[in-house]
Amino acid sequence: QVQLVESGGGLVQPGGSLRLSCAASGNIFSINAMAWYRQAPGKERELVATITSGGSTKYADSAKGRFTISRDNAKNTVYLQMNSLRAEDTAVYYCNADIRTHYIGRYWGQGTQVTVSS
Repeated sequence: QVQLVESGGGLVQPGGSLRLSCAASGNIFSINAMAWYRQAPGKERELVATITSGGSTKYADSAKGRFTISRDNAKNTVYLQMNSLRAEDTAVYYCNADIRTHYIGRYWGQGTQVTVSS
């Protein structure tokens, strides 16, 4: 059984920073792409950033220049460094990964709340 567990969310003032982590565990052969999504109240879940197994990254326009996605393949962990946070970044943040066990499946974490407020 594969699990993704996020951590690092919380309450931060506008302009502040947070670093989210998401660790995958279980009977993992390999992990392909990993990503961060977010869902604000009353809105659809949206893609924030992705990273391939080789380290290539892509960002939503809203995240460019402020957020950085990275991964530690030895630890099966993906990170999201978020700087210059704004009120509109408030959302539940979810990690997502394409993981090979006996087959390839897409797995989701349980989510971590990020609240940006003064």
